[in-house]
Amino acid sequence: MNLPINLEDIKAASNRLKPYVRHTPLLRGDKLDKVINCEVYLKPECLQITGSFKLRGATNKMLTLTDEEKAKGIIASSSGNHAQGVAYAANKLGIKAT
Repeated sequence: MNLPINLEDIKAASNRLKPYVRHTPLLRGDKLDKVINCEVYLKPECLQITGSFKLRGATNKMLTLTDEEKAKGIIASSSGNHAQGVAYAANKLGIKAT
């Protein structure tokens, strides 16, 4: 990954992810609008396949691996949402993961 990340990088990641992640809704936070006096939008990633946004990063990274990197597999040190994202993506993409 090249830093800094620009808008084109974000668009490319979004396109890569479309077949693998759920499109979660963008909701208005009407009550929060009134509390902080501005428009608030909520993106409930708890509705994602694995229950969190972590699936997006794990899947995007795996989709950009070389064939050599894929053959080596993935190691993730997590027992939470990141691990679930890695496990789901690895299974969908046929990559070994621990």
